[in-house]
Amino acid sequence: MKKIVETIGFLVFAQGAGGLLYEWTGWFRLWTVVRRIDFLSDRGLFVNIVLIVAGVAVMIAADSIKS
Repeated sequence: MKKIVETIGFLVFAQGAGGLLYEWTGWFRLWTVVRRIDFLSDRGLFVNIVLIVAGVAVMIAADSIKS
C-alpha cells in the first residue's frame, strides 16, 4: 500500500512539473492534464503549483503508512 501511495504522489508531482514546463516553455504538451480540462485551463499556473505541492504532501504522508 505504501508503494502505491508513493507512486500516486509521484504521478501527481510529475503532472504538476510537466504542466509548469509547458506553461513556461511549451514543452511536455502531452503530459499536461490541466491543459485539457476547460475550466482549469485559465488557471494553469496556479493549478500546476497546487499539483506539485499535493504530490509532495502525498509522498511525505506515505511515510506514515505502516507496511
